[in-house]
Amino acid sequence: MSTKKPHKSALKNQEGVSIDEITNPAAIAKFKAKRNKDISAKKLAHAIIKGDITALSRAITLIESANPDHTAKANEVLNLCLPHANNSIRIGITGVPGVGKSTFIEVLGNTIATSKNKLAVLAVDPSSSVTKGSILGDKTRMENLVKNKNVYIRPSAAGNSLGGVARKTRESIILCEACGFKTILIETVGVGQSETAVHSMVDFFLLLKLAGAGDELQGIKRGIIELADAIVINKADGDNLQKAKIAKTEFKRALHLYPPKNNGWIPKVLLTSAIENKGVDEAWSLIETYLKISKSDDYFNIKRIEQNKFWLYQTIEDSLKSNFYHHKKVKEELQLQLKAIELNETTPFAAAQYLLTLL
Repeated sequence: MSTKKPHKSALKNQEGVSIDEITNPAAIAKFKAKRNKDISAKKLAHAIIKGDITALSRAITLIESANPDHTAKANEVLNLCLPHANNSIRIGITGVPGVGKSTFIEVLGNTIATSKNKLAVLAVDPSSSVTKGSILGDKTRMENLVKNKNVYIRPSAAGNSLGGVARKTRESIILCEACGFKTILIETVGVGQSETAVHSMVDFFLLLKLAGAGDELQGIKRGIIELADAIVINKADGDNLQKAKIAKTEFKRALHLYPPKNNGWIPKVLLTSAIENKGVDEAWSLIETYLKISKSDDYFNIKRIEQNKFWLYQTIEDSLKSNFYHHKKVKEELQLQLKAIELNETTPFAAAQYLLTLL
């Protein structure tokens, strides 16, 4: 007599994650806290140095967290990784929305990335001033680059930081370098003062522009040319090619109004069509030429030292600001002063002076 085996249905319900675990903010916070406690800072740093991408992503998440416990752990990881950092070239790329940054970076990234020259892309996504959320869609826009095994793409929310540059981008650079990435691309949203912040953390600063967009003189007025090491006029194809050539001439004339860089470099103007893969290789060759010149006269190291000094002051300012707003007495009195301003009982300046005396 044969024994019939019980039928196994593919439709059988399996125990999974409860709705509460998915939607309850407290449950989510508990899960994240548990995950971040699973590995020590020492083990996390060791994994990063060994080239573990998962460990790198976890460490960057710690850096971006506002949780004080996470901050302490992130600082420990950074200190352990620091001796293995500062061995890459850092390239900043900025431009107004719609200029084609993602397409340009995808083509440039595939040109740069090899097994001996691993590439990390730190893409800063703008945050909504209303919802505080970010789409973080850079991986979607760079669908070919993300498949490259020698490339790591990390989108981060800009939050409330200056000009849309993520608050902890510089620390993320250090972790990427410790993880073995030899080239770091930092993409910004290209609005406000983001260019200044990016310029203070990169070795080469590239400005993408559009021909005929009416922002040629606006770019000059804002002093962006003083920061740029090269200007790339993108989307120089089809009916836009002639406009791009005219724009190139105008920018080259404008560059003569500015003194050379401290190392004697005069910014160059190039035409590219990222969608047609034209001119991108030339842009990379230009970057390599600049870096070779900078390293030959030690300007490269001098600039890095000056940037470190700048970030010392910036970190002090950020810390003082954070400590001020988290001070218990300040929190209490701030609300009272805001109410007093509404009732026209004090001025913003008097209120600020009073709050500063509470520390």
